[in-house]
Amino acid sequence: MLVFAGLGNPGERYARQRHNVGFMAADAIHRRHSFSPWTKKFQALVSEGRLGSEKVLLVKPQTWMNLSGQAVGEALRFYKLEPADVTVFYDELDLAPGKVRVKRAGGAGGHNGIRSLDGHLGQDYRRVRIGIGHPGIKEMVQPHVLSDFAKADHDWLDPLLDALADNAAMLVDGDENGFMNRMSLAVPGAAKPPRRKAGEAGDGPPDETPKPAPKGQSHIRQARPKAPAVKVPESGPMATMLKRLFGKD
Repeated sequence: MLVFAGLGNPGERYARQRHNVGFMAADAIHRRHSFSPWTKKFQALVSEGRLGSEKVLLVKPQTWMNLSGQAVGEALRFYKLEPADVTVFYDELDLAPGKVRVKRAGGAGGHNGIRSLDGHLGQDYRRVRIGIGHPGIKEMVQPHVLSDFAKADHDWLDPLLDALADNAAMLVDGDENGFMNRMSLAVPGAAKPPRRKAGEAGDGPPDETPKPAPKGQSHIRQARPKAPAVKVPESGPMATMLKRLFGKD
């Protein structure tokens, strides 16, 4: 048996918050693969099912985020499993929205749920980090994390969760790179707001990229002052000579 744990805070008040994207991931897997109904056990909501040929226990700790390790640790001890049998889904500030990265071990990165898991399990478990983006200002981190996903976020969030559920068996098979590739294909460019022209309003960064030189001209050539246009005489001896040279009547 493997354990797939989604992290979040219990209760309807927190259900749509960015901090609860781990719960959302567990729910998406639960729906897609017809797992058993959720039941209360190990200080968590748990459900059993299969991904590929492997039996999987879905776990949503109900201990609040900061104590997530208590519930997951209790489940591991009951089934006599090792930390390496655990995959944890959670929100990651240091990844752009829609980006997903999978790794084993590592630090908590300021995430209290991961810090709790490290304390109860050690660090030898797999982490599926789901990017929610950083607000850019330290003081805004908590309001950002504990706010509901915006309506526009669902343009990348919904297809991402669908793809995560569709491809969860790849994690069971150990194909972590393949899984990450499927995630990136699910929401291409979702985390890259369009660049805007300098001075133009918008959320994207200003486009300060220099425009390329026309084909066949260097930037130095472009920078040279253009010579004023020469006015061609329409009458007189010079006009007659030019007409004879260029065959114009």
